Amino acid sequence: MFDIGFSEVFVIAIVALIVLGPERLPKAARFAGLWVRRARAQWYSVKSELERELADDELKRSLRQAQDDLRSAQQQLRDGDRALREGVDDLNRRVAGTGAAATAADDAAAAPRDPAALEDQALGDGASNGAASDRAAAYAAPAHAAADTAHAEPSHLDYSGASQPDYRPSTAQTPNDERR
Repeated sequence: MFDIGFSEVFVIAIVALIVLGPERLPKAARFAGLWVRRARAQWYSVKSELERELADDELKRSLRQAQDDLRSAQQQLRDGDRALREGVDDLNRRVAGTGAAATAADDAAAAPRDPAALEDQALGDGASNGAASDRAAAYAAPAHAAADTAHAEPSHLDYSGASQPDYRPSTAQTPNDERR
C-alpha cells in the first residue's frame, strides 16, 4: 500500500507521544487501528466483489459460447439427418426402379412360351392364325398381371417396424463371470 519504513513509523510514534501524551496514546492507537482494519476490510470487500463479478461475467461468456456451440452442433446434426434421409429415399427410388425393370426382364425371360406361338415363329411365315395368337395372349396375360401385383411399389416407405439391434449386455452368466 504505502511505502513506510521503520524509521518513519518511529518518528510518527514519537510525535504522537509528545502531542497526545502517555494517557491518551493507547486510546488513539486503538482508534487508528480500528480505522485501518475497517479500511482494509472495505478494500478486501470491494476487491472480492469485483473478482466475483469478473468471474460471473467470464462464466456467462463461457456459457453463451457453449450454447452457441451446441446450437451449431444441433444444426449440423439436423442437416446431416436431412441429407441422410434424402440419400436413403433416393437410393430406395433407384432400387425400386432398378428392381421393377429387372423383374420385368426376368419375367419375360422366365415366362414359358406358348408352343403354338413358337410353332408359328418357326414356320417363318410372319402371319399367325387367329387361334394361335389368342392362345398366346391368354397364356401371357396372367404372367404379367401376377408380376404387377407381386412387385407393386409401397406408397409410403415406413421403417418403424424394422428391428433394431440390442446392445444391452446379456443376463446369462459366463464362466468368466464366476471369477469376478
